Amino acid sequence: MSDFRGLTAVVTGGGTGMGRELVRRLAAEGCGVAMCDVSHESMEETADLVRAAGDADISWFAADVGVPDEMDAFAAHVADHHGPTVNLLFNNAGIGGGGSLVTADPSEWDRVFNVCWGGVLHGTRSFLPMLLASERGHVVNTSSVNGMWACLGPTGAHTAYSAAKFAVRGFTEALMVDFRVNAPHLTASVVMPGHIGTHIARNSMLEFGRDPKDLRDDQVAEIREQLASRGIDVSGASDEDIRTLVTLRVETFENDAPTTAGEAANVILDGVRTGQWRILIGPDAAVLDTMLRARPHDAYTDEFTAELTSNGHFTGLIQR
Repeated sequence: MSDFRGLTAVVTGGGTGMGRELVRRLAAEGCGVAMCDVSHESMEETADLVRAAGDADISWFAADVGVPDEMDAFAAHVADHHGPTVNLLFNNAGIGGGGSLVTADPSEWDRVFNVCWGGVLHGTRSFLPMLLASERGHVVNTSSVNGMWACLGPTGAHTAYSAAKFAVRGFTEALMVDFRVNAPHLTASVVMPGHIGTHIARNSMLEFGRDPKDLRDDQVAEIREQLASRGIDVSGASDEDIRTLVTLRVETFENDAPTTAGEAANVILDGVRTGQWRILIGPDAAVLDTMLRARPHDAYTDEFTAELTSNGHFTGLIQR
């Protein structure tokens, strides 16, 4: 699938980040694009960028990827606006949170898992009839480096997100064989980004009622407790210090990433063009993949993490 012109693509999470950049690039290459997101405002911003570039074959639909009925409604919208077939499906939407199975609110844990894994499953199921009806189709599922390394360092519990991203990875690899046997005109790729400069950290906090610019006192107390549980002495830090720290971490995640969302979108589309089934994004993802293959039994040790960070990888994300 080296030429996207005249094809129909579906992108979940198209309002921001990698989703937005995929929409822009696909439209620029002559692809009809339908996107969904939970935010009308962010999708309108994406659509404005597409129209400003002169690429207008785009539609959008408000849908929560974690809700099967809403994804079915999105598929009906795509059929109405773009026709009965889909060639490219990018199951891209995701959120973070629900780090610990032990301490996190179960509803937050379940929400993260349901969006990051359920969104891929629901998206694939809802659009499968339209993919099957096409002459050629390709499914691109976004996993993560946390689909091969289930933590954020020695004290970085990351269970909901990691479990979901491992599920996405396994599902996609199994789906390739399923397609080969039962729908040979369809193929699939799994995307494994490292640290990408997107708004996922900010949006994930907002998803669970935590505004990084306006944290409530009880939320500051919760963060203080989390930091202390990891052995970080915050006894001398004021509440405003904690708020400043959170804001700084969110801004650092967005601005200091080694790979931009636009660069990530380019890598993904190049991977689709060249038929890659496993698409690593970023130098940090490549280094981590190499280390895990060489030393799988060391993956969750302090020494393994120290080697990663000493080489400049994931320095703003690792929790010690």
